[in-house]
Amino acid sequence: MTDDSSDEKLVHSTAFDVKSDQVQQISPLVRRLVENNPGPFTFTGTCTYIVGRGDVAIIDPGRENEAHLEAILRALEGERVAQIVITHTHKDHSPGARQLAERTGAPVVGCAPFARKNAAESGLDSAHDLTYAPSRVLKEGDSIEGDGWSLVAVETPGHASNHLAFALPQERALFSGDHVMAWSTSIVAPPDGNMTEYMASLDKLREHDHALYWPGHGGPVMEPQRYVRALKSHRRQREAAIVRRLEAGDHTIPEMVARIYENLDPRLVNAAALSVLAHIEDLVTRGVAIADGPITTSGRYRLA
Repeated sequence: MTDDSSDEKLVHSTAFDVKSDQVQQISPLVRRLVENNPGPFTFTGTCTYIVGRGDVAIIDPGRENEAHLEAILRALEGERVAQIVITHTHKDHSPGARQLAERTGAPVVGCAPFARKNAAESGLDSAHDLTYAPSRVLKEGDSIEGDGWSLVAVETPGHASNHLAFALPQERALFSGDHVMAWSTSIVAPPDGNMTEYMASLDKLREHDHALYWPGHGGPVMEPQRYVRALKSHRRQREAAIVRRLEAGDHTIPEMVARIYENLDPRLVNAAALSVLAHIEDLVTRGVAIADGPITTSGRYRLA
């Protein structure tokens, strides 16, 4: 979801003229195909990455999409898929792993399966691939290797509770999934998305010295340290705007969304409400705000 009111502008070009399912060599070790699933949350489509030559890893094969699967397999003629790697289980990233595993015999590794935070099913659970079943769950610092490449897991919860990024040390690159993207800020939607965890994950990435990020949607994130710093500043400014609305007497999230987000695409109103909810949840956790009842998009809130 685009969220562009930061005083320190998130200066990255959104130009990304890539033909769907066309393989591109984007670095010495990395090729990319973009699935044909454009939309307000996916930009031009989901980026699938091929790492290495010969024995390769496939990162995020996308949806169950026969055309995309065939494009991946065509790009790999004469090569072997050693690992299918998943950053998180949103349905635009992981379901294609099942078909790719069936066709190639490769194991699926990466993030943990999605686990509901509440016993009762949330409507937002539908965003997750509930049938995802990896052969191996990777944790912080775990790695997989191939000929001339390795991928090291970096736990980055926030956008999703099970989100992983993967460092490629040989190129000082990071496959950042949906945690950091150049074209848009990531939506953080409770109950699975968590703003406190998202901000902590941004801080964690600033401790690394990656030269660029390859995200789950759109083009590369250049100067990632500067960009991540701007992302955090942007979120703090959004938080400040919410606090100002609470000071002004707004008690509900729809009131805040109407005043904070200008010229918002109607398709993104619900996403904006969830983003405000994530900030409210964080403010309540830190004792800045009080919820008069359950913390939901229909709840009532006030300053502590």
